[in-house]
Amino acid sequence: MENYGAFSDSGNLSSKVVAVAAGEAHTLALTGDGRVFSWGRGMFGRLGTGSEADELFPVEVKFGNSELKFVAVAAGGYHSLALADDGSVWSWGYNICILYAGCIGENSVVPSLIDQFLELGSPHLPTDELETKNKAPHKVCVVKAGGMISLAIDNHGALWMWGNCPQQSSGSEGGWSFVSTFTPIPVQDFYGHIVVKVACGNEHVVALVSAGKTHQGDDLVCYSWGNNTRGQLGLGDREGRLHPQIIETFNKDSPWAVYGVACGAFHTALLAHRKSSNNTLESICWTFGLGDNGQLGHGTTESAQVPQPVKELPQSVYLVSVDCGLFHTSVVSSAGEVWSWGMEKGLGLCPNASFTGTDAGDALSPLLISGSHGPKFQGPIQVACGAAHTILVAHDGYNLWSWGRGRSGVLGNGGTIDCFAPSVVLWPPLKEDFKQEELKSATKAENIEKKCSEGDTETNERLASAMEEMKLLQSKLSIVERYASILHGSIFGKPFEEQDIPISLRNSGTFDIAREWENMLESADRSKLLRLESFYRSMFSGVKDKLMEKRIQEIIKECLRSDSTTTGN
Repeated sequence: MENYGAFSDSGNLSSKVVAVAAGEAHTLALTGDGRVFSWGRGMFGRLGTGSEADELFPVEVKFGNSELKFVAVAAGGYHSLALADDGSVWSWGYNICILYAGCIGENSVVPSLIDQFLELGSPHLPTDELETKNKAPHKVCVVKAGGMISLAIDNHGALWMWGNCPQQSSGSEGGWSFVSTFTPIPVQDFYGHIVVKVACGNEHVVALVSAGKTHQGDDLVCYSWGNNTRGQLGLGDREGRLHPQIIETFNKDSPWAVYGVACGAFHTALLAHRKSSNNTLESICWTFGLGDNGQLGHGTTESAQVPQPVKELPQSVYLVSVDCGLFHTSVVSSAGEVWSWGMEKGLGLCPNASFTGTDAGDALSPLLISGSHGPKFQGPIQVACGAAHTILVAHDGYNLWSWGRGRSGVLGNGGTIDCFAPSVVLWPPLKEDFKQEELKSATKAENIEKKCSEGDTETNERLASAMEEMKLLQSKLSIVERYASILHGSIFGKPFEEQDIPISLRNSGTFDIAREWENMLESADRSKLLRLESFYRSMFSGVKDKLMEKRIQEIIKECLRSDSTTTGN
């Protein structure tokens, strides 16, 4: 396996990875010849393979009969995006839908074209007919995703959002909440400016925008908006924002030029260098937001409401990539050094990881990640963090390493166990190897079937009956899981998972709905309460409208019967 990981073919674009993206428990890779690969957890169709089965190795995502070449990929918590070279955007995975909006949510297990972009014009296009003719046709050039949010930047510098988007709450002045939107909507606040980069967490967005009408070098200004319960907006408080607001540390007069941005669930990381030192290999990682697990890298578990530098990173290196998981952060330097910090030694694993003694606990400061080859990875390109796993692209794109939680095959190394040090991703995927493995599996299955056919007839009949019953139960369970997921997603804005089952039901098998409702309301933060309020208000309004409609129909029927009786007399 180690020798396999050292494979390199600098002339083969089909084997070169130019970008990776990591979701909650899945990974996407984009090759130099424009193909998309995925692996990890398949639930909700996030892998785009046509099923919800897990994949332990990278598999190619098929886009129907399309011959398109893809130029970018993005992974949200449970969904995926891909951008083609013609500007078309494709999506697949979990499709949250609000029941009171009059639609039913269905997951997409294969890529689907988001054709709304074909109908919408850029809000940044000029209205003057002559200027319009000189402008390039409207197309998307950047896609990003995080949590339940999807983002796109078009070739005119306009930012678009869909999924869970912050919107003004009806009937409350100044109030706002997150509402699921299925049509991309433009962020009008940046009209007259160019959005260059963007990132998003569970419910917050950070964007790098030109100070003027055009983008020139280090003129970028940093904006943030959305939920701010942990200070993840970097604005000095914990008040949420419906509209983008400048992070003053990185305004147009700041000595720092931001060139990289990443968002975790409740924290943010930025890469910046001094505007006057562009020719030096010096950069700083700034973090802010939730710090409970050391994900800010400040040496403490304290949260931060304004950007603070990660001081224990070497000052003489240039950081080329940064990304955030749920509760961990990772960066990689141009020299191939990788540092991580946060939950469970910077791996992002849950607290039940099998560390013991002095090795246990969260990393409050950056830890250097070393593999079997040493502390440096040659030709580093990008680091990407999922909820609890990390992917590194190195050797100029011809090798991938992964570490962290291995459940569902998210590490792409053929296993499902956690890896506390970098393991080699099976890349490029060798079709012949897969064929041999499938042949071995088929042979084993045939042998088992042969043994059963040669055994006791009565035993075989019982076994067949048991298998049929198991298939029926699995089918019923799948339907129940999907139904629960739709209901849970409609109310809470995220898919239903095992940890969402109330503790009382898990422990005793009984469920006190009144007590659990009170517990849920007590533990919910303001944004969750606003979402619940919005959901039940809309449901109540719908019921009232339907009752009124039924009552009107009854009155009309009574009047018709009365008229008929009167006419008959």
